[in-house]
Amino acid sequence: MTLQRRILILATAVALLAAVGVLAVVRASSRADEKDHVRAGGPAVTPGAVSLAAGDGGRRIVFRNMAWGPHRDELATVATGSPEGARTASGVSCLRFHAAGSTGICLQADRSGVQEGYRAVVLDAHLKEVAAHPLGGLPTRARVSPGGYLAAWTVFVGGDSYAGANFSTRTSVLDLRTGRLEASLEDFTILKDGKPYRSADVNFWGVTFAADERTFYATLATGGRTHLVRGDLGERTVTTLRENVECPSLSPDGTRVVFKKRVPGLPAEAPWRLYALDLASGAENPLAEERSVDDQVVWSDDRTVVYALPGDFGADLYAVPADGSGAPARLMDSALAPAFLG
Repeated sequence: MTLQRRILILATAVALLAAVGVLAVVRASSRADEKDHVRAGGPAVTPGAVSLAAGDGGRRIVFRNMAWGPHRDELATVATGSPEGARTASGVSCLRFHAAGSTGICLQADRSGVQEGYRAVVLDAHLKEVAAHPLGGLPTRARVSPGGYLAAWTVFVGGDSYAGANFSTRTSVLDLRTGRLEASLEDFTILKDGKPYRSADVNFWGVTFAADERTFYATLATGGRTHLVRGDLGERTVTTLRENVECPSLSPDGTRVVFKKRVPGLPAEAPWRLYALDLASGAENPLAEERSVDDQVVWSDDRTVVYALPGDFGADLYAVPADGSGAPARLMDSALAPAFLG
C-alpha cells in the first residue's frame, strides 16, 4: 500500500470519527432541550412557577398534564383565553386535582413505603404541602369548596369503575379551618324519603360544595339505585333529593347541578348522559353532549361545564353549554382534572 493511500485512509477515518462526535453532541443537546421543553406533536411544556392564588397571573386553568414527556402527570397551567397554548409545568404530580380559594387538593401516588399507596395532599397557593392524609384506595374524585376551606376526595376501595355494580367507595371531607377529617360520609345520618336510613351497601362519591362552606351535594348509592343528596357538615346529615344522579357539580350561583344520568337502552359500559337540574323547580334537561361521560364536570363559568373524555394520551377536555344549547367543543388535548382560577 502506497504512502498516499495510507494517508487517505487515515484522513477518512478521522473525518468519520469527527462526524460521529458531532452527531453525539447534537443528540445530547436535543435530549437536554426536550427535558425542559417538550412538544412531540402537542403543546409545548416548560417548567416554571404555577400559582393557585386568586388574581395571580390573570384568569387561567390549572390541570393535570397528560402529554407524553418528562412533565406528564404534573400540574400545569395555561391562560383561559389560550387553552391550547404553551403549558407551564409545576413539578408536582397528581392523579386527581381540584383547586379554589387559593387551596388545592392533590391525590397522588405515595412511593415512600415498600408497597405503593396513595395520599391526599392539601396544597397552598404556591403548591406547597400543607397537610397530607393516607388513602385507602384508588383516587377517583376530588373537590375544594369555593372559599378554599373544605376539601373532599373519593377513592375506590373495591372494584375500579362506576359503570358496573361491583365496586365500593369511600368519601372523606376535611375542614381546613379546624383540621377535622370526616373519614367517611357513611358515618353521617342518612335521611331517605324523610326517614332515617341504614344499610350495609351504602356508598358515597362525587362531593360538590356550596358557597356557605357547610352545605354539600353528593351521590349516594344503595339498593341498586343512586340518589342526589344534600349534606350538612354541621349536623352530619345527608338528605336524599332525587334518584338517578351521579357526580353532581354545583353551579357558581348555587342554583343548578350538572350530573351524569344513566339512560335506559345505552350500553352497560357507557350508560351515562349529562343533564342539568334546576334545584328550585326540579326541572332537568339533557346537555348537547351525546357521548357517555364518566367524569364529574367542572364549571368554567356560570354558563359552561368542562369534562374529560378518553383521548390519545389518556384524556382530552371538552366544553358544552350548561343550558342544553349549542354543541360540545374540544377545549384541550392531553389534559385532565381542570380548575378554573383567577
